[in-house]
Amino acid sequence: MEWIVLAKAAAMGIVEGLTEFLPISSTGHLILTASLIQFNGASVKVFEVAIQTGAMLAVIWEYRERLLRTLSGLTREAQAQRFARNVLIAFMPAVVFGLALGSAIKAHLFRPVPVALAFVVGGCIILWVERRHRRAYGARDLQGARHARVESVDDMTALDALKVGLVQCLALIPGTSRSGATIIGAMVFGFSRQAATEFSFYLAIPTLIGAGAYSVWKERGLLSVADLPMFAVGTVFAFFSAWLCIRWLIRYVSTHDFTAFAWYRIVFGGLVLLTAYTGWADWHA
Repeated sequence: MEWIVLAKAAAMGIVEGLTEFLPISSTGHLILTASLIQFNGASVKVFEVAIQTGAMLAVIWEYRERLLRTLSGLTREAQAQRFARNVLIAFMPAVVFGLALGSAIKAHLFRPVPVALAFVVGGCIILWVERRHRRAYGARDLQGARHARVESVDDMTALDALKVGLVQCLALIPGTSRSGATIIGAMVFGFSRQAATEFSFYLAIPTLIGAGAYSVWKERGLLSVADLPMFAVGTVFAFFSAWLCIRWLIRYVSTHDFTAFAWYRIVFGGLVLLTAYTGWADWHA
């Protein structure tokens, strides 16, 4: 395999890892990056989903102690059972809607211009939610820790989990952002910013495993042994960049809101739309 393909796979892995857990849409960035660097081919769409496994493994590594405690306590601890139940409940809507609508969405919306539009709309929604959050909890209390109905993931009910799972389904639209939908949606439902962010990490584990496994199995006829180095490079780079991003984001949300990401989405999406309209950049479908 040519080194240029591996270099492009590494770039895609870095983009995936840095954007998967930020409210800026990893899928949208991968579509735009692939278009920009002309990374295409029958196996690339599968690659873009499969390398999410690297980001998921970064979550498992970062939260390995909590996950191991949960697994060991499933048969005897109510807290562990409740936590596992909530993750499962939140995961199920994505399974139902993904199977029902995934193919149609990929056929019509996995293109740079729809992604850019979703960037702008999503950014405006984040600005609205953050303004609403500040009015409710005050500008100084960024996490809403003294006021939020759900201060930690252990305070969640089954209904809370279902609500977050339903808003995660919005991320089927490329450019929306899975993490953005879950974090911002959870904040609307009364979560503190830190609880919303942490639960988004946990929910990523079954979601990314399921999406990656299903995509590889469904499109297995497009893959060959020759593609393994490309997939391996992308996954490894996704793991390390996601791990760094997770550790940074945990610190960030303790003292900041998501306004900066909202403006990034609006400006970046606007630039893509402008360059597409004027022809300054050739955004391949």
